[in-house]
Amino acid sequence: MNKDLIVGLLVSVAVHLIAINPFSGKNAPPKHVAEKKDEVVQMEMPPLDQDEEKKVEELQDEPMENVLAPPSLIDLPPVVPVNAFPQPLQPPPPPSMTAAKGAINIPVNPPGANFGKGIKDLFDINNLDQKPVARVQNPPQYPYEMSRAGISGEVAVEFIINSSGDVVDTRVIRSSHREFEVPAMQAVQKWKFKPGRKGGKAVATKASQLIEFNLEDNK
Repeated sequence: MNKDLIVGLLVSVAVHLIAINPFSGKNAPPKHVAEKKDEVVQMEMPPLDQDEEKKVEELQDEPMENVLAPPSLIDLPPVVPVNAFPQPLQPPPPPSMTAAKGAINIPVNPPGANFGKGIKDLFDINNLDQKPVARVQNPPQYPYEMSRAGISGEVAVEFIINSSGDVVDTRVIRSSHREFEVPAMQAVQKWKFKPGRKGGKAVATKASQLIEFNLEDNK
């Protein structure tokens, strides 16, 4: 055989061997080494303390008594009976008794109801032969509330002068304020007169007077 042909065959065989086992030489990679897996060590947990079961005592089926607290003084309003404050009625004086001298007689009936009733020979002041003449004529007392408020006023009072010159009856004809009426009548009832005359004798006379309440006069 030809020498060159033999060399070519050997080279071809060597190439094929290298192709089949490329890592047959020194540079062959190391054999596969199985990787060690990390072993997981499971820790044992300590036993948990079990909750002790609380035993609930069964309630005894006993009937409950409905006990109400006594009411306090605040809950109950005070009840005052109608007859708790009796007012004894004072009997009227006997007809034989006369009022004390200087006593003030304030009419209880409506104005003009009994004015001049029971007085005989009552004359109007314009029909007299001689008119009454005032001897004592003090001014009325000014009401404190009206004076403090700075209120003035007037009251027209009609009155009867008996044959002795005393004022025996009064009534209010008109007034600017009701607060002035009582002081005006109280003042007139204390007035004294020389009685009027008709036919030469003293008679009862019906007269009237306008009483003024002035703050300037009260100072």
